[in-house]
Amino acid sequence: MLRRSGITANVVVLGWVSFLTDLASEMLYPIMPLFLVGTLGASPALLGLIDGIAEGVSSGLRWIAGAMSDRFRRRKPFVVAGYTLSAFSKPVMGIAAYAVGWPMFLFGRCSDRLGKSIRTSARDALIADSTEPQYRGAAFGFHRAFDTFGAVIGPLIALLIVTVKRGVPLAWLFFVAFVPGLLSALLVLLAIKETPHDPSSSKPPSILQSFPRPLWMLIAANALFSLGNSSDSFLILRSRDLGVSFSGVILVYALYNLTYALGAMPLGKLSDWIGRKPVIITGWLIYAAVYFGFAAAHASWTPWLLFPIYGLYQAFAEGVTKAMVSDVVPREQRAGAMGLFYTVSGFGQLIASVAAGALWNVQWFNGHMMAAFAIGGVFSLAAVPVIASVRPRQEHTPKGSGA
Repeated sequence: MLRRSGITANVVVLGWVSFLTDLASEMLYPIMPLFLVGTLGASPALLGLIDGIAEGVSSGLRWIAGAMSDRFRRRKPFVVAGYTLSAFSKPVMGIAAYAVGWPMFLFGRCSDRLGKSIRTSARDALIADSTEPQYRGAAFGFHRAFDTFGAVIGPLIALLIVTVKRGVPLAWLFFVAFVPGLLSALLVLLAIKETPHDPSSSKPPSILQSFPRPLWMLIAANALFSLGNSSDSFLILRSRDLGVSFSGVILVYALYNLTYALGAMPLGKLSDWIGRKPVIITGWLIYAAVYFGFAAAHASWTPWLLFPIYGLYQAFAEGVTKAMVSDVVPREQRAGAMGLFYTVSGFGQLIASVAAGALWNVQWFNGHMMAAFAIGGVFSLAAVPVIASVRPRQEHTPKGSGA
């Protein structure tokens, strides 16, 4: 069944790997801002700085890791190393409750993001390498769906632990999350197969690669979007401020991931039929609506409406954007292109997160709109005409085009 849909064994295994990793990571993500602000005594501004630094550190190396994967024509070693590092970073963050405090948390958070930076470009290039061009939207959608189902179950496990064992320190969850994280690294090591690269087909690309113009236009569009794409931690913190309970925050975050998981593969397939740009643009418009909604929200029910819609944005944009990157560059440059794309996006998100933390208490229009979220909506709208102008060198033609 999956083979007929263009989903290969490597993609299936990487789906399970990401399921386990996101189960571990998303057990922690909705409690991280509460742990950092509540347990460790950090301010919203420090929360934004920590998230920004962590994303910046990881993003700065994604391009290098991707370019090295292209240079050595190997994907698996980078994927194994990245998942292993992220697994061992989880207990390090938990130790912050007992020693050193937020600097230890920052170290663990940066280690986790560094692991993501090492693996992500090579992993996404491996998905593209393992998939025929006409099925890439479906393949990336399948991977994002598995990844995100892990993100649905992870917060629910966290909620079960804190409900059954009342008074359990939040720090303990970081040690529990180590187990599925380690399992994901072992699964990559044992079950992933390298896709062969013909060494005689061309010279390995240099670390400093020359990319086609459509990639630069796509990077420019996403960079503009990323300047308004602050950490999701602020959406969680905003929900708490609006009166959503601790358990409610975890549930609403799980609901967001459920929407994302259910939509990822169908919308990835849709991009195979009608093209990537209309799907991504729809996602970015949804993002703008959600951020303007959080900016103007004053009722505790609002996050229950906005978070599932936010999951739709992710389903429309996340996997499809990766498929579009793989469409506009040749195979031997895919990991480097993915890495550069992530690096630029990450630095934009760093700026956005630091700005959101600094502007947390700034209100526009006589207190009716929070600047931290309204800015995100503005940047996402500004990015739409830029991505609309991208003209891919299509290795893949939309299946519904009649071409």
